[in-house]
Amino acid sequence: MEKLIVIGAGQAAIQCITSLRKEGYSGSITLVGEENHLPYQRPPLSKGFLSGSTIQDRLYLKKIEFFQENSIQLNLGVKATRIDRNKCIVHLSDKKSIGYDKLVIATGSKVRKLKFPGSELEGIHYLRGIDDAELLKESLVASKSLVIVGAGYIGLEVAAVATEFDTKITVIEMAERVMNRTVDPIISDYYQKLHAKNGVEFILNESIEKVEGKKIVERVLCSSNSSIHADTLVIGAGVTPNVELAEESGLNCENGIWVDEFGQTEDKKIFACGDCTNHPNEKLNRRLRLESVHNAMEQSKTVAYSIMNNRVAYNQVPWFWSDQYDHKLQIVGLSGDYDEVLIRGQQEEQKFMLFYLKEEKLIAVDAINNPKEFLICRKLVENKVKISSDDILNQSKNLNDLII
Repeated sequence: MEKLIVIGAGQAAIQCITSLRKEGYSGSITLVGEENHLPYQRPPLSKGFLSGSTIQDRLYLKKIEFFQENSIQLNLGVKATRIDRNKCIVHLSDKKSIGYDKLVIATGSKVRKLKFPGSELEGIHYLRGIDDAELLKESLVASKSLVIVGAGYIGLEVAAVATEFDTKITVIEMAERVMNRTVDPIISDYYQKLHAKNGVEFILNESIEKVEGKKIVERVLCSSNSSIHADTLVIGAGVTPNVELAEESGLNCENGIWVDEFGQTEDKKIFACGDCTNHPNEKLNRRLRLESVHNAMEQSKTVAYSIMNNRVAYNQVPWFWSDQYDHKLQIVGLSGDYDEVLIRGQQEEQKFMLFYLKEEKLIAVDAINNPKEFLICRKLVENKVKISSDDILNQSKNLNDLII
């Protein structure tokens, strides 16, 4: 019987396992995960779970019965420490080792931790796992002054939830605008004003220099020497791919584990999927690493098919979302290389879309509170539809008629 090991216990790992059993994979499957929790979804941690509207049981991707019924061996609370590619063995932190015929690395990403004077004080939080979210919830209940470093998705989602607590909120961002790496200035401005209306204060073009306090955080000092009183500090400085295990085994890693369009590394017995991979995308004509649920799920299906010798190239247009207050931001495509941007709808109505064009072809769309048309736009972007400014600006125009 073929032996398969999956390292990682997130969305990519579970989707890969689910797809394998669905496709009739009869080999043994062992899942290795560092946390003691059953595999769970992470996006709600900075949203519903943090606010208390989503209970922990709703986070789990599968119940224990799924693993039992599908004969999945769970090794939870254990870290994979080394991959011996010559002997096809994975060494674990509990001093045990497991042999494999095929291996899937789905190690995801980890938070980028900042180094600064005072970083050892209590009251400093990074949000990546369930335990992190539980600790942050406890702090928010008692907090009177919260400082968030980083105005990306995580930082702003935490800020939105924190407004439900009785705490003063200040966001420090080293760039000149919020979400500057992922959205147009129009979206940045809209969301900064939305947060400001809810009492969130922003300090832009500054970074954290140090934190002061006897045992617990008391004050945050910025690069301009300004200081902010704080009893809770959340750092959302982005993530980095978890590639150390792969790198130490000699696999090619450069901004992620390099895989081909089938999710396979240069070692024919080893595959990788999810946030940790750097993969080619024919539609975008480039290699890229993505941090998204959509990528984790779809690339994992590709890996499962490859293991079953049914090679189907992974080649999809990426999409993302963020929930802040009662606003839903949805993004399809990568908008960085556009030469024209047009607005459909009215910002004042809190429902509008940005269409990004390059050489008259649609390459990306940002949608605010418009999930219906966003579904259509996903198809339009995927097909690189040529679209006129009249069709975009005329809201009576049915975008569905433009799908090729």
